[in-house]
Amino acid sequence: MIRAAAARSAIFARAARSNASVRPLLAARVRYNSSQPTLTPEQAKERKARLAETDALQSDWTAPILSYETVKQKSLQPSEHAYLIDVREPDEVVSGMIPSAVNVPLSVLSGSLKLSPAKFENRFGFKKPQQGQEVVFYCRSGKRSASAADVAKRNGFTNIFNYEGSWLDWTKREGNPAS
Repeated sequence: MIRAAAARSAIFARAARSNASVRPLLAARVRYNSSQPTLTPEQAKERKARLAETDALQSDWTAPILSYETVKQKSLQPSEHAYLIDVREPDEVVSGMIPSAVNVPLSVLSGSLKLSPAKFENRFGFKKPQQGQEVVFYCRSGKRSASAADVAKRNGFTNIFNYEGSWLDWTKREGNPAS
């Protein structure tokens, strides 16, 4: 056995030196997943419906975009039924926030939307938005807020908006220097 391996090595080494192409034989292997139980027609139908629902949630879409004027009105007249969420990181938020906004960083948003209402409120200091409530996301320039809207949609939220101008637009229009 050792001699055979040495002989094969010598053949491959000679072929490599002579620039000849050597193709080792490959055996095709097929592996069947027999550990999965066979689904009944009813189970298969339910599984197909769940996958279709997931596909609908994950399809490409764009959150409706709100203007500065609309967000300004929302910040002046806050409501328990609507949320203005800043998805910037805490070190960015120290430069300021839109009045009446709350902070949930994008880096923790997905996991936070899966928390129980009590844990969410304990962590962030305000009630967790319900899936049908209006939620407006903003960040520094509008890119992360679009991602946040996508994350919220994939978590079942339906009334989602994006303030595309975000903090840079807000500070420009309010006459405050953007940081």
